[in-house]
Amino acid sequence: MKKSFILFGIATAIVIAAPIGIAQEKAAKAKKSATGKTKEVVYMSSESATYQEKFPGVSMAVVWGDPDKGAHGTFTKFVPGFDAKTHTHTNDVWIVVLKGAYLYRDEAGDKRVGPGEFIRIPGGHKHWSGGDPTEGALFYEEGSAKFDKIDVKQ
Repeated sequence: MKKSFILFGIATAIVIAAPIGIAQEKAAKAKKSATGKTKEVVYMSSESATYQEKFPGVSMAVVWGDPDKGAHGTFTKFVPGFDAKTHTHTNDVWIVVLKGAYLYRDEAGDKRVGPGEFIRIPGGHKHWSGGDPTEGALFYEEGSAKFDKIDVKQ
């Protein structure tokens, strides 16, 4: 009788604890995915980052988040002379140039965004972008949600 009572107590504790643990894990994942951030310090050097080609002429190194799924930060490189054509993005994009120059054009005119300079491109805003013909561009980019590039026919 005593063994049965102990086994019943252990089984009850497992049945109660398992859903609580699963709920805590889901809450932590939801909090992370909703904000795109963790409570850990993130450090990465653009010099030693591992870049992967995203499109021909564009490579990215993920700093935090996931540009294919949600909010994110990346180091992004444009090869010299890269031409992204006229396009939009569904979501806002924030860029700080580190090296070279991010070339930008919209209905208001041309901008050469150089090292230490910032540009914010609102989601849905039609623009052209590219890399400096000699240096290309290296920039830190953040997006509020999944990264996409929607070509616009001229």
